[in-house]
Amino acid sequence: MQANECLVKVPHLILASASPRRAALLSQIGVTYDVHPSDAVEPPYDTYANKPASEVTQELALLKASSVAQHHDNGLVIGADTLVALDGKLLGKPVDDAEASAMLTSLSNTRHEVVTGVALIEASSGREHVWSETTQVYFRKLQNTEITAYIESGEPSDKAGAYGIQGRGAAFVRRIDGCYFNVVGLPLASLVEHLSNFQPHVGI
Repeated sequence: MQANECLVKVPHLILASASPRRAALLSQIGVTYDVHPSDAVEPPYDTYANKPASEVTQELALLKASSVAQHHDNGLVIGADTLVALDGKLLGKPVDDAEASAMLTSLSNTRHEVVTGVALIEASSGREHVWSETTQVYFRKLQNTEITAYIESGEPSDKAGAYGIQGRGAAFVRRIDGCYFNVVGLPLASLVEHLSNFQPHVGI
């Protein structure tokens, strides 16, 4: 086995995301994939005010995967969407520094959920498989100066909940319960498990 091969055989993937973090995770486990970012327009989160994060992320992941699958005849398209949920409130990517500050302030000294929805679509048949995974994240108490400095670093701007556990935001996390990679943006173990559902139908 080559050093960059996956430990298990999986179908060829088309990643419907421009996220460098999700691409890096797939590369980390040796998966072969192409990148075709989704151009789907996501509804504002207040549209989903009465829905749990698990449902919202699954809907958005399927929306992204569907928008890409229509452009391909073969391959298995993977779409993903990650949200932070705090007491039922959904936190996506902050629109500006002020919103990032408000998000981080609200997450300080709390337990919150990071939920990633994942959708797989077999381009040749349209067969779909969708699920979500939740990780509990515990933040320590943050000082205002820390929040300001973190925002000035630029890291929060493209991350759900305004922080990245794989970057400087790791200093805020006291502990987690669940999959670490799910917080980064893609639950690798469950992904590989679900990919096995498509092995009889997709060339490897």
